[in-house]
Amino acid sequence: MEKTFVTAIVVAAGGSTRMGGHVSKQLMCILGKSVIEHTLGAFENSDSIDEVIVVARDCDKEEIEKRIERNGFKKIKNIVTGGKTRSESVRNGISRCDKKTTHVAIHDGARPMVTPEDIENVVGVGICTGGATLGTKVIDTIKIIGKDGIIISTPEREKLVAVQTPQVFRLEEYIAALDQLKEKGKEAEFTDDCAIFEATGRNVKVVEGSRENIKITTMEDITAAENILRNRRKA
Repeated sequence: MEKTFVTAIVVAAGGSTRMGGHVSKQLMCILGKSVIEHTLGAFENSDSIDEVIVVARDCDKEEIEKRIERNGFKKIKNIVTGGKTRSESVRNGISRCDKKTTHVAIHDGARPMVTPEDIENVVGVGICTGGATLGTKVIDTIKIIGKDGIIISTPEREKLVAVQTPQVFRLEEYIAALDQLKEKGKEAEFTDDCAIFEATGRNVKVVEGSRENIKITTMEDITAAENILRNRRKA
């Protein structure tokens, strides 16, 4: 049986344009710790993860390094500079993976409420299938609309999921998929790593995640994350 080695690539290179202000959302505080500290802590404490690569903006790297040192995280091996697109940022992270890496777990740095248990669940499925992602069933009725705002159709809710991260892939297959899209000049179009697999005919299995695994996009999300964390501390 193949010996697996899983590298988490935490993509924290976004510009935080929807948050307002000048502070990166990765460095915003949630009950005493920054977003990125909460995120990295989950991967540090997951038995499924062998190493972590952080992809960040140059202007944030020094502050992220300080927070890594402050927490005594041992699994973070490199902090690399992000690219102009998400796929370029992920490529930059992959370039620094350990040579033993068999699978990558790609995660949004702005999803600080992910748990080690959910990471382990999706990594386990990803190792077995070659591609897996966390996701939750859609509760609301979804409508597809045209440019004029008029509803065109209503997809079956039972077939819809809200996809989260981490998204786990066999490394050689992920690189092959990226290269296929690059040859067609389409690599930069993708902002979701599952879509890269989908577009090249590869399968991705959805693993039931938690609705608490929210992405920090607005100030309201910071408040929601604080409430989630308070409830966890009470449990």
